[in-house]
Amino acid sequence: MAERIAFNAKVQRPGVCNAMETLLVHKGIAPKFLPSMYEKYKAAGVEVRGCERTREILKDAVPATEEDWGAEYLDLILAVKVVDGMDEAIGHIARYGSLHTESIVTSDYGNAQRFLREVNSSTVLVNASTRFSDGFQLGLGAEIGISTTKIHAFGPMGLEELTTRKFIIYGEGQVRE
Repeated sequence: MAERIAFNAKVQRPGVCNAMETLLVHKGIAPKFLPSMYEKYKAAGVEVRGCERTREILKDAVPATEEDWGAEYLDLILAVKVVDGMDEAIGHIARYGSLHTESIVTSDYGNAQRFLREVNSSTVLVNASTRFSDGFQLGLGAEIGISTTKIHAFGPMGLEELTTRKFIIYGEGQVRE
């Protein structure tokens, strides 16, 4: 499931704002997951830029720089970082994320719920591709714009104008075709 979701999130339409730009992989699964994922990415023309720990596993990955962690490539380029656990992953997202869309692939209910609670993004997904973060896909009709800030209303405001939305999506391996 993780391979299918990670591939779809990066490759299906790499030039859009809901394409995955950084992949965080838990150290416990990285030695098994990264080599097979890397072969799929290479076959699709994706350039992988990895942290030092990633490059210990993927010897020919391009070294990632500080700029890679917050980059919006809109291209077949992906930054990959091996993390020790949820604290490091959530910290990385808090520091480098765009507040747009974040997804976790996990079978651990507690980690999924913590991710949904603690990640500050307009759309958070569990076991589904980031490509579902789209106005039409979320039932809002035609998307007329995107905001990665918490904008407020202009003029008189009531309770509704003082709130923001956070879309929460649960999946079971869904990808966008």
